[in-house]
Amino acid sequence: MTTTGTTLVVGATGTTGSRVAARLAAGGHRVKAASRSSTPVPDTEPVRFDWYDPASHGEALRDTDRVYLVPPIGHPDPADVMLPFLEQARAVGVRRAVLLSSSAVPAGGPATGRVHQALPGLFEEWAVLRPSWFMQNFTGEHPHARSIRENGTILTATDEGRVAFVDADDIAAVAAHALTGTRAPNTDLVLTGPQALSHDDVAAVLSQVTGRAVTHRRLTYEQLRDRLTTAMPAEFAALLAGLDRDIAGGAEDRTTGTVQRITGRPPRGFRAFVERELT
Repeated sequence: MTTTGTTLVVGATGTTGSRVAARLAAGGHRVKAASRSSTPVPDTEPVRFDWYDPASHGEALRDTDRVYLVPPIGHPDPADVMLPFLEQARAVGVRRAVLLSSSAVPAGGPATGRVHQALPGLFEEWAVLRPSWFMQNFTGEHPHARSIRENGTILTATDEGRVAFVDADDIAAVAAHALTGTRAPNTDLVLTGPQALSHDDVAAVLSQVTGRAVTHRRLTYEQLRDRLTTAMPAEFAALLAGLDRDIAGGAEDRTTGTVQRITGRPPRGFRAFVERELT
């Protein structure tokens, strides 16, 4: 059994937001698809939304009772802009909030950690999705995907560390349940794929499936940080490079059964993902 209502999907043109919006709409739920450009999303109501423009927030929240939250990209402490919005959301009647965070960020930690920590005090119905790294990082326009296409390389500071990469489709499936289920999870949910892989393993699968040689080039923390700094603020570059260093230390070498428990089906494996996306 699921609840009815209107869901505001922030980042509705992004990797998870687009999938969440599509799933909810396909299930007959009313969806306001929020993006900076008000881009139309099939079977939803497009609405302009910009984290950094509070004037866009009121209309986005109008007649909304739940919200899927994708933090502003590249902000080292998104609580600065997210918490005022969430307080406004509560004031106008939003009762359920589902936050996209990361398996690497606990409540009270960096980046979305402060928002995670505040969420239970703002809403009686809530969930924090903490997915592992996305399988989609190796397709589309992610830097890893571009490097694979242009040079046949994946550049990381993860050394031999392993990650249980997760398909964004599985993240969206869990999000849809968290947003519309009769009972909200009221907890954080660590989402992973079925197997932890090193980036050497990833390169091998990509090579085998696509027939094009892909290699993993290992960088130091400092090399990766400096490389990222050319494309983003130094503080955020240091944060991302630090996450790679944590992976090298084993921080992401785990799998969970959360996707199957919530959706009733196992998460997609990496080889099956590559076969679907790149062949």
